[in-house]
Amino acid sequence: MEQCDYVRRLLEAYRTTPGTCGAVRRPDRLLAAQLHQRGVPLEAVQNALTLAAARRMIRPAGAAPLGTIRSLAYFSAVIEEVLTLPVSPDYFQHLRRKIQRFVQTGR
Repeated sequence: MEQCDYVRRLLEAYRTTPGTCGAVRRPDRLLAAQLHQRGVPLEAVQNALTLAAARRMIRPAGAAPLGTIRSLAYFSAVIEEVLTLPVSPDYFQHLRRKIQRFVQTGR
């Protein structure tokens, strides 16, 4: 995949991830380009966004609200984690469905 397509798709996934501010800044573009240059699969980044969003949503009742994510760099550690996880792609699909249900119903 060409770098421009990779960056565009990655930033769109980031922008639409629940909990993010929805804005893309120059440092986000630079990090996306670096991930492409490192050869990080787009699917791994998308899975990391999903995993982090699910972790932020599925919290104990009464927990203090979390702040808005304002940078793609927030996900860096989770991206590295996903690269080492021996998890089926089905698991991330399951998380995506849970997130979608949560966004639609609020639980």
